[in-house]
Amino acid sequence: MYFPSIKTIGSKVKKISFGHNGYNRKCFTFLQFLCVALGLSIIVSSVAAKNSKSASTAHNRLDNAIIVTQLPLNGLKQYQQISTTKRQQESLVNWPLRLDIYEGARLVKVNPDLSVEILSNDFHSACDPEISFDASRILFAGKKTNADNWNIFEMGINGSDLRQITNGQFSCRSPGYQSTLYTIVSPKPWQQLTFVGLDDGFTNLYSCKLDGSEVRRLTYNLSNNMDPFLMYDGRLLFASLQQSSLYRGIIGSISLFGIGIDGTDYAAFSSKEGKRMKHMPCITTKGLVIFIESDRLRWDGAGNIGSVSIRRPLHSYRQITQESDGFFHSPSSLPDGKIFISRRSSNDRDTHGVYSLEPSTGQLELIFDSPDYHDIQTKVVCPRPEPDGRSSVVTEKDPNGKLYCMDVYLSDFDKPEWMPSGTVKRLRVLEGISTNDNHNIPSDYTPDSSESIESYLHKNSPPQQRILGEIDIAEDGSFNIEIPANTPIKLQTLDADGMALRSCDWIWARNHEPRGCIGCHEDGELTPENVLVKAVTNPSIKLTLPAKRRRTVDFRRDVMPIIEKKCIQCHDQSNTSLVLTTKILFSSFYSEKKTFSQMCYDSFLAVDIQTGDGKYIHPGSARISPLMWHIFGRNTSRPWDKTFSEQKVTQMPPEDKQALTEDEKRIFIEWIDMGALWDGIPGPDKLPKYPQNDGGGGK
Repeated sequence: MYFPSIKTIGSKVKKISFGHNGYNRKCFTFLQFLCVALGLSIIVSSVAAKNSKSASTAHNRLDNAIIVTQLPLNGLKQYQQISTTKRQQESLVNWPLRLDIYEGARLVKVNPDLSVEILSNDFHSACDPEISFDASRILFAGKKTNADNWNIFEMGINGSDLRQITNGQFSCRSPGYQSTLYTIVSPKPWQQLTFVGLDDGFTNLYSCKLDGSEVRRLTYNLSNNMDPFLMYDGRLLFASLQQSSLYRGIIGSISLFGIGIDGTDYAAFSSKEGKRMKHMPCITTKGLVIFIESDRLRWDGAGNIGSVSIRRPLHSYRQITQESDGFFHSPSSLPDGKIFISRRSSNDRDTHGVYSLEPSTGQLELIFDSPDYHDIQTKVVCPRPEPDGRSSVVTEKDPNGKLYCMDVYLSDFDKPEWMPSGTVKRLRVLEGISTNDNHNIPSDYTPDSSESIESYLHKNSPPQQRILGEIDIAEDGSFNIEIPANTPIKLQTLDADGMALRSCDWIWARNHEPRGCIGCHEDGELTPENVLVKAVTNPSIKLTLPAKRRRTVDFRRDVMPIIEKKCIQCHDQSNTSLVLTTKILFSSFYSEKKTFSQMCYDSFLAVDIQTGDGKYIHPGSARISPLMWHIFGRNTSRPWDKTFSEQKVTQMPPEDKQALTEDEKRIFIEWIDMGALWDGIPGPDKLPKYPQNDGGGGK
């Protein structure tokens, strides 16, 4: 048995200041502390001689045993000493699971008498404990040797009856027990568990039965998904990394989402309030959602504490701690409404210790701290109610799902008149292609103020995309489509010119799922009117073309021929603002990938040094791209865009030159709206030494 060196047990109480209402309570709290401390010192000095034994042992017990993950300090020092260059080569694929820092980690049980038992002696590394509903078993992630993939294991609360659940096909982390699942034709409900798997370049949520069979992927959003937490209604709350974009900036964001335990009904759970990164969620017994938030990616994922109400998660954000309170990690709920949470100082000079926190008052009490380890992921060994069971309509016999919308004019605009009825003409549906190159942000990345999002998107291409199809919007703003199941889908509402007005993030529908939405970026807490919309009175429009027939638009195959035919004759002169050429060279941006580019492509993606915006195009938004203004002879921005203006724009090409056809204009629009990629999906062309293949058909 191992007995740690304990810094403080239950005797260090700190009141943290709250950030809401604009007041800083630190000074007042400090004065309170001085007064209380002075009074206590007088009392303690008079009583100490009579009752010294009770004073030293009053808090040296826990009400219940706890399970703790311990990260060895020596291993972390080696990780932190890795050269900056090497760490910058790591992508955000590794950051969500923080694979490297858990090498050598172990699980320990801290008993009520503070004795410590090591539960993972037979493992090279172990972490991510989860306690069963009856508090008799522990799920955890582990690897028995350094060469193994992470797998999911289960053992008794005392370390007995160890069994492996997943089979090592890919790294599996963050396991959790699910509530029961059933279908209308199943003879009885069955138990499952959730875990995070690193496969196909992304971390996604998976489920399987308790014996490891019937592994099913739950998330399909071209993102990194992590930190699943089972809510009291039986659904999953988790964090999802949202990619870089014009609107999220270079580093993107990590937001909270909800999902059914069968992968259905994916929906946003948190708003943009608070810091950019929100993850490690848990829900207290008093209905408060606690999470870790930060504006930068730290080595351990630590940050400040934020919260929202489970009843109104989109409109109840509250900051609980500030930078000066230290950095926090892995909250977990307790029966009395408090939480366990790990804390270290913001200067990184000490280790994480285990604290209890009362979210409503900010009272923080140190419970356990071993100085040779970071003590994190604390779970109390205590029975808890099993959440509600869930039913499922998912059946793999159906290769498709359905998606409908009640009214695309229901939105989050401050002024509804910005997009009056009739503005939206059509709907474009895009398919996202999974690649391993979509998240090349360093794990310790901090945005450089001199780098614009256009420049970053040029160097780090957005996901490859194909068009599943376009349909007309019904008169009442509704639509109803059938799409391939388990496929990343992006929806873009289009104006009369075919330019995207609003775009959603990557979503999906499971097999046979009838997925619906109320509007386009509408307030998710509002109940829609009880009306039968026109689109659902008709059969769903099928957008289920085979992969080889799905169209993509890129620069080298689609845009460049138009430039050669219509633009080069005027723009190959040095006295023009936009200099274009057919010269082929290794792009300065793409040299590491050995990919051919062209000077004119680099010219189109040039950045204005003063504003940081794109001079000619904004990848992902044709309507605010100056190139499109000149092609249409007017500013095509909308009232909600900062670029909106009624100032006249010079038409290009000029009237004495051959004009672009409607199809050629459409190609420019689609190219920009789909991310302005050099190479949408690699395929055959006449460029020297360029890889030749079938154009991505069948992917």
